[in-house]
Amino acid sequence: MKQYADKTLADVCLAAAEKYGDRAAFAMFMDDKICRQISYRMMGLRARQFGLLLIQLGITPGDRILLLAENCPEWPVAYFGIAMAGAVSVPLLTGFSSDQTLVIAGHAEVSAVIASREMSVKIKQLTPHIPMVYLDSLAIPNAEAEITVHCEGREKQLPLPVPENNPSPLPRRKPEDLAAIIYTSGTLGNSKGVMLSHANIIFSALSSLDFVKIIPSDRLISVLPLAHAYECSLGMIAPVISGAGINYLGRPPSASVLLPAAKALRPTAMITVPLFIEKMYRLAIAPKLVQSSLHRCPLTRPLAVRFAGRRLKKALGGKIRFFGIGGAPLFGEVETFLRRARFPFAVGYGLTEAAPLVAGTSPHRFPFRSTGVAVKGAELRITANVDADAGINAANGIGEIQVRGPNVMMGYYRDEAKTREAFSADGWLRTGDLGSMDSKGKLYVRGRIKALILGPGGENIYPEEIEGLLGTSSLIEESLVYSGEKGELVAMVRLTDAAKTAASVIEHMLEELRAWANKKLSSFSRITKIVVRHEPFEKTPTLKIKRNLYA
Repeated sequence: MKQYADKTLADVCLAAAEKYGDRAAFAMFMDDKICRQISYRMMGLRARQFGLLLIQLGITPGDRILLLAENCPEWPVAYFGIAMAGAVSVPLLTGFSSDQTLVIAGHAEVSAVIASREMSVKIKQLTPHIPMVYLDSLAIPNAEAEITVHCEGREKQLPLPVPENNPSPLPRRKPEDLAAIIYTSGTLGNSKGVMLSHANIIFSALSSLDFVKIIPSDRLISVLPLAHAYECSLGMIAPVISGAGINYLGRPPSASVLLPAAKALRPTAMITVPLFIEKMYRLAIAPKLVQSSLHRCPLTRPLAVRFAGRRLKKALGGKIRFFGIGGAPLFGEVETFLRRARFPFAVGYGLTEAAPLVAGTSPHRFPFRSTGVAVKGAELRITANVDADAGINAANGIGEIQVRGPNVMMGYYRDEAKTREAFSADGWLRTGDLGSMDSKGKLYVRGRIKALILGPGGENIYPEEIEGLLGTSSLIEESLVYSGEKGELVAMVRLTDAAKTAASVIEHMLEELRAWANKKLSSFSRITKIVVRHEPFEKTPTLKIKRNLYA
């Protein structure tokens, strides 16, 4: 894989197209069947055609192109096509509102938009001279396809250029040039545009392959938004480098959509966030496990757990050899089960500003609650030198996680002040996360600095750990712990459907839950009260609750 170390995203696309030829690169799984399949050879052709089309539309190297569409085979083709034109991708989450989308498009100063028909309504207010290209025609098998472009107030059909008829070479970019600007999921007006170079993104993708080898015969199901750095780098770029096949789902990946797809596609690898596996454990595994006669007997309990692990693997198609988990902490009870069941999972740590992988591991090769070691070529350190007003008690080796290496961003687009704040005086990226490292370099993440609550005696209280404990209850769908007006700890919870049916006794049940949890918590971390929230919490793309909206 060293041949990719000094390449651009365009180089990655062309090399994969030549190396893997007619192997399936991307496909859609809809209505219980595979459709819109694109080979690696077609990926290379379409990306070059798309790059030439953008140049015909007036795009020059360095121009920003907004990419707004649901996960589909055409999305990566457009992404690589933007790189072919020497332009900069601005992949945007489909969950952004119209107002947020317009603000970001203005801030990024985009010169063109690539969108699905459904998403195009969010950006119809952009000035008429900015062309909007629809993704609809990109996967048509023949080379001389047409594509729909909206410009100057009207739609027109343009033929996709044939590379052989365009003698002018596509622009060449350098690995250190800007490749993408990824906007974080902040509230209106405060989303930050993370600038990632070609080298940043490719380094992160290659780093993931140091932990888990992906091969051409591997099959993946994509469940996270491609506009998120986690899915883009680890779930798309890394498999393309390796020649694997990626399948996208036609609907949001709930259990009712994911499990039938997994049964049909039999994936060998997946990357996801904790919420997916936690829900499967809580709703489908734990209830049956505790009722099992094998589980009730201490001597046969390990056997019951192993059987449950086999059922989980079978539910995911039976061929899973790697199940990557990142983006948020994994509940301890679920991790314990997965370990004892010998399920092939691994937990990693990262953030968009590091493209995103910072630390990782291979299945079965990491201590309990660890996220593994720093990626090769990058450095990690734990420092207590954080903002003075954060009030962190840096006892027990806990401090801010900071990283330095080829994965670290170029900065925030058009925001020098926030860029300066993101780095320490000696040039390390400040992650804003608290953690510690053991003597072997294994990283343990404790939570966000901003989420940290100080106890009455200056103790560090990590709300994510309390939320994880509450999440093991069959009553709780999701929870958020925060400090009340008088400094008391409050848990805001959303109940499971089963708990909602017991409304007449719910107050008593919640009081019992509070007492149960407090017995397991340290004295300074005990919950004062539990309040019920009826609507789902608003979440980030990796399904973490947007804490700042509620706490």
